[in-house]
Amino acid sequence: MFEEYKWYIVHTHTNCEDKVAENIIRAAENRNMRDQILEVCVPTETETVIENDKRKEKVHKLFPGYVLVKLAVAYDEKAQEKKMTDEVWYIVRNTRFVTGFVGPGGRPVPLTEKEVLALGVEKRTVTVGYEVGDLVTVIGGSFDGFSGVVDNIDIENDTVRVIISMMGRDTPLELGLDQVESAVD
Repeated sequence: MFEEYKWYIVHTHTNCEDKVAENIIRAAENRNMRDQILEVCVPTETETVIENDKRKEKVHKLFPGYVLVKLAVAYDEKAQEKKMTDEVWYIVRNTRFVTGFVGPGGRPVPLTEKEVLALGVEKRTVTVGYEVGDLVTVIGGSFDGFSGVVDNIDIENDTVRVIISMMGRDTPLELGLDQVESAVD
């Protein structure tokens, strides 16, 4: 039924972002309004930290106290602009732990396409104790105990290429990020 959707930012109580997102989705489903409340997200970033041969993933909220909602907009003859329906505004605004929409005077203002792209929905970073050019030691596997220099780190594939010296020749090894550790303590 609705052809255009816009992203809005909803201000919430801190640490209640996930509850707000769930409650908005539940209210939309209960009122058969999933065609008007398309998406609700809490932007997060997953950080992988490798310490002492152990891999830990931590999820951080990028914008504590805020939730992004993608809502249907329709042309309002009276206001002479595209905006969300009063019913959608009421559902979102009256969701528990919501303090209001982001905009002047609490008036909902949709994000521009540029702003939506800049925000991103989820990001992932990996933190390792070494970087390209560092001396590292291989831990585990066939080359356990060998030392080499980091040649390349591929975060997306969770791999690192290390150049080791074997039988007088430089030999590249493709290893997992958690299979090497910094040789310098």
